[in-house]
Amino acid sequence: MPLSPGDPVPQVTATTQDGDRITVEFVAPTVLFFYPEDGTSGCTTEVSQFQSQLPAYREAGVDLYGISTDDADAHADFAAREGIEFDLLADPDGNVADAFEVDRRDDGRPARTTFVCAGRQVCGLYEGVRPDGHARNVLRDMLDVGLISPPE
Repeated sequence: MPLSPGDPVPQVTATTQDGDRITVEFVAPTVLFFYPEDGTSGCTTEVSQFQSQLPAYREAGVDLYGISTDDADAHADFAAREGIEFDLLADPDGNVADAFEVDRRDDGRPARTTFVCAGRQVCGLYEGVRPDGHARNVLRDMLDVGLISPPE
């Protein structure tokens, strides 16, 4: 069972599609969404819709990261093809998925799971995510619970 609201967030250091090794702080409101695989229809829908909502996320001060077990080169190809401007984190060994206790599919890839975090703790969890509309719903929920403020 994945980490739950109130749980502390593990340290995450991973490589982005640009080849940069980064550590995610999870102090500011942060969305970390696990998706199974670059380029599949559901994952393309989910990632592309987060990209479409990126200006609203940034305006609200939310850090946004997608993560899968694909490597950085696969992420680079996918990001270039789909015009993705936020960081896609590579987790080829599944260490980050394991740290967040994300369920794995039969093929070892992470189940579609989204974490909303702030103050280094989990504030929200979405499991069994339906890709279409998810990016908009997460942002709306963050507004509804007061984790972020509406734009002025």
